[in-house]
Amino acid sequence: MQSHPVKRVVSGALAAASVIAMVTVAQPSATAIAAPIPVLQTPPDSGSDALAKYRDLASQAEKANEDLLKAQDDQKARQKDLDKANGDVENAKKSAQQAENNEKLYRVDVDKFAGASFLSGVQMNKLSALLAGTSTQEFLERSSALDQIASQKDAALDALAGAVKQAEDATKQAADAAKRATDARDAAAKLANDIKAKQKTLNDQIEQLKKTEPSLSTLDQALRGDKGSAPPMNIKAPGPAAQAAVDAALSRLGDPYLWGATGPSKFDCSGLMQWAYKQAGVSLPRSSREQSTFGTPIPRSQLQPGDLVFYYTPVSHVGMYIGEGKMVHAPTTGDVVKISPLQSQYVGARRPS
Repeated sequence: MQSHPVKRVVSGALAAASVIAMVTVAQPSATAIAAPIPVLQTPPDSGSDALAKYRDLASQAEKANEDLLKAQDDQKARQKDLDKANGDVENAKKSAQQAENNEKLYRVDVDKFAGASFLSGVQMNKLSALLAGTSTQEFLERSSALDQIASQKDAALDALAGAVKQAEDATKQAADAAKRATDARDAAAKLANDIKAKQKTLNDQIEQLKKTEPSLSTLDQALRGDKGSAPPMNIKAPGPAAQAAVDAALSRLGDPYLWGATGPSKFDCSGLMQWAYKQAGVSLPRSSREQSTFGTPIPRSQLQPGDLVFYYTPVSHVGMYIGEGKMVHAPTTGDVVKISPLQSQYVGARRPS
């Protein structure tokens, strides 16, 4: 039931409308008579409460959806880690095998020199060359030969040492890669279970929404499909990519929200941002939480059209700033892509390009 102050306000509005109508009639004009100012009716309390409850449940469902998308992003990242680790394991195995072959090869050369310490009973050094030689020329020739042999021996020893070190390094690399592969595999398995749990949470939220939806009034239904306020005039983004993204996002006004949708005619909040920037040639991450780490952080006082604005902690909603304190976003299920003021749960902004 309306209070007396409310009745006085409504009565005053009706009276004002009547006066305006009389003045309009009294003033002859060649143009059509202007339509009377509509009197807004307060929606029934039951409908408003139902819509508030529905939106609260929808917000929880949207958070569950973004949690699920983040887990899926993490799973893809862990799979990349696993693939790289498995590749490193194979490369390390090949390197270890090559090192082992080299070690065998160089050890044969070293063993030859070790077995040739004496040649025909004469020790292989310059003193023996001097004592065994019959002339200065013979000594010089033997000395030169011994220098070459010593140089070859040192080279063989260095090559063997290098091969041994290569084998040790390859073994360590293989062990490290194997551990990383195991860790990545375990993480991926854990995330798979996490995704199942988050999917169940989302499905449960969707079921609650379905049960709540019949209680919404006709006016509530109309409010859910409203495109919001008009966009600012002559929106000027700071660059061509941002401008293309803004234009793309605004072109989808009125398109329905759908969990997990990335366009071109249905979207969730992060899906709309990803699709809009894709039209500008910029690849955004999939989830709002990952998008909140992409690009350059921007203070709220320096927001420009095209900047992504984020909400809640942890982040579970994203919109695109378009100027004059407004953003375009896909709010939640049952709603449509619309223009809204920046929300109170604002936590930060990023500039993708």
